[in-house]
Amino acid sequence: MYTNDWASMAEYLRPQRLEEALLALARPVTVLAGGTDFYPARVGRTIEEDILDITAIEALRGVREDDAGWRIGATTRWNELIEASLPPLFDGLKQAAREIGGRQIQNMGTIAGNLCNASPAADGAPCLLALDAELEIAGPAGARRLSVGDFLLGVRRTALAPGELVIALHVKRPAHHSRSAFVKLGARRYLVISIAMAAAVIGMRDGHIVSARIAVGACSPVARRLPGLEAALAGAPLDGRLGERLEPGHLALLTPIDDMRGSAAYRGDVAATLLRRLLDGLAS
Repeated sequence: MYTNDWASMAEYLRPQRLEEALLALARPVTVLAGGTDFYPARVGRTIEEDILDITAIEALRGVREDDAGWRIGATTRWNELIEASLPPLFDGLKQAAREIGGRQIQNMGTIAGNLCNASPAADGAPCLLALDAELEIAGPAGARRLSVGDFLLGVRRTALAPGELVIALHVKRPAHHSRSAFVKLGARRYLVISIAMAAAVIGMRDGHIVSARIAVGACSPVARRLPGLEAALAGAPLDGRLGERLEPGHLALLTPIDDMRGSAAYRGDVAATLLRRLLDGLAS
């Protein structure tokens, strides 16, 4: 069902079915999910663009599990993710969810919205990279899937084509027992944009690491995996000294910038410190 609340100013569409939303995307509209980035960016000015509010589409909400893994609907909110019954594989994503804004933001902000906003400091991005998550995208040409790394192209840039909509994220069931974690540094403990952050997922067997995926956020235009560090962790014992395996060359893919929250050099130092803490914590 469509409604028009702003009359002459803008058209406000709130469909209840995915098919209706995809039809609406045939013309220029701004997609609204949680609105936690949309509204602050428009304070003090009239909203003139047409809005497609996708929050009434039930098929886009919730976390489901099957034999292959987990499906997280695009408009699943951070508080719903925090409360969901999930294995230790998702502990890092839950830790990030608890640090995204305050309780009000967590009650409204959505997991796909965090990615589609494509901020370098999006807290969910390094976690989803470390989870090797895929985005399910629907559009005029049908459905397709993209990895998070292929979806995020740069600052405020994604691989979404005209008429497309992210409808879910998928995480495969790992081959080995896995755990994850997330760490972040901001100017204060809560309600702050990250200076740097890191996420990791490790697969374990017989007290050793058999697989590792490590990602760093807020230190490049998009969150980055660290393949050199991942390779260095393969076969390592879980002895609480994983952080010592980090070498300066492992951070070569990062391109931090100077801004009001910190210098590039400081971000590089912070990233190294966070990674050591992250890895030592995972091993303990």
